[in-house]
Amino acid sequence: MDTGRSLLVRCWGTRGSIPSPGQATVRHGGNTSCVEIRAGDCRIILDSGTGIRLLGETLKSETAKRASIFLSHFHWDHIHGFPFFAPAYDPEFDLRLIGPAQVGMDMESLVRGQMGSVYFPVPYEALAAKISFQHLNQGTWEHDGVRMRSMRVRHASFTVGYRVDAFGSSVVFIPDNELFGGDYPVPSDWLSQLSDFVSGADLLLHDAMFTDEEYPSRVGWGHSTFSQAVELAERGRVKELQFFHHHPGRSDEELDLIVQHFREEVGARGLSLEINAAAEGGPFTVGSGPLSG
Repeated sequence: MDTGRSLLVRCWGTRGSIPSPGQATVRHGGNTSCVEIRAGDCRIILDSGTGIRLLGETLKSETAKRASIFLSHFHWDHIHGFPFFAPAYDPEFDLRLIGPAQVGMDMESLVRGQMGSVYFPVPYEALAAKISFQHLNQGTWEHDGVRMRSMRVRHASFTVGYRVDAFGSSVVFIPDNELFGGDYPVPSDWLSQLSDFVSGADLLLHDAMFTDEEYPSRVGWGHSTFSQAVELAERGRVKELQFFHHHPGRSDEELDLIVQHFREEVGARGLSLEINAAAEGGPFTVGSGPLSG
């Protein structure tokens, strides 16, 4: 792959479970899960939480009218922004929806059900974009030099994480995942497989919803702790870890203190792992050079 270009990444929603707007969450954001990755002319959207609404507003003025939305799963906080995604109503827009099929339900049925009259006033038939659906429970998707891989993770329903590889750079997105604890239908060597999945990534965005003190009363809820996410990043020797799926009650100040604690901890052990908390805002590059196009 071409190593002269980079991936352009922007977080439009970093929060978990429910939107949490307010003064305490201004910097890291109150919108739920949505991340945009641009690789050349390929636009990847990871999840369609409430953050996708503002992303859709920015796309209305762009000449390129195509995007691929990869859904990690269908819990509310990862899909409830989709009916407000403006390009879905644009007849000139080419939109791919890709994600894991659920037991007895395909993707189109799930999206159609979300826009049923009991839940939403605008009918599914109002979506005017050229929409195609594709299932990717565990496998690979490739387009325009971009390689997407999915892997089942430990969360209720069939939930996946994604790895994006392009131009010699890589981003791994695992918004909901209980690394240790709970009971999930995954193989006995799952942790080893996951370590390989994230191995050497330039950026890992991973579920870090709970502190070690909070976790014991939330075992089986499908989410990880900050320390568990750091352990995975170390196992996989990733370059940067960004805590993701922030607890709706977690303030910016609390996140700052947690990040500082783990920076000091890994620094004291002589590790080069960079640690941050994902934040809504301007895009940043991942890779070796400027994005072209």
